[in-house]
Amino acid sequence: MRIKKLELFGFKSFKDRTVIQFDEGITGVVGPNGCGKSNIVDALVWVMGEMSAKHLRGSSMADVIFAGADGYAPMGMAEVSLTLENDGGPFPAQYARFSEIQITRRLHREGESEYLINKEPARLRDVQEVFMDTGAGSKGFSIIEQGAIGKIITSCFDRRSGGYY
Repeated sequence: MRIKKLELFGFKSFKDRTVIQFDEGITGVVGPNGCGKSNIVDALVWVMGEMSAKHLRGSSMADVIFAGADGYAPMGMAEVSLTLENDGGPFPAQYARFSEIQITRRLHREGESEYLINKEPARLRDVQEVFMDTGAGSKGFSIIEQGAIGKIITSCFDRRSGGYY
């Protein structure tokens, strides 16, 4: 299973529909402070079923909905869709016949929440089952934060030999 695409609409700083393609290989999200890099990570975790507003850097779940800005009214809902490609690796058995599946989560400002799998209504449990036994999911991956790459590299440097191990 491979992440193919992430679509955001009304999620945190992403007022307009934004599509992020994840081509094969390693994808890095780079940009200046305040451009929304962390919000992309929050969107991934949220669409996979994260239920803690604190883990999404908010005080309530409604904080994921675009709150407005100069000249822009607040949005009434947030929506994130994650497209997963069946690449021959671990993939949910019930979706094995599909080349890809799309998981969507919506939250309306009134508090109504929706989950969809391939545009069909689903439960949070159904979404969580998609990631079961794959090593992925809202708790099953690591994010390398700003400044951490340098620390990782320097921690592997052997001062005696002058090389990396």
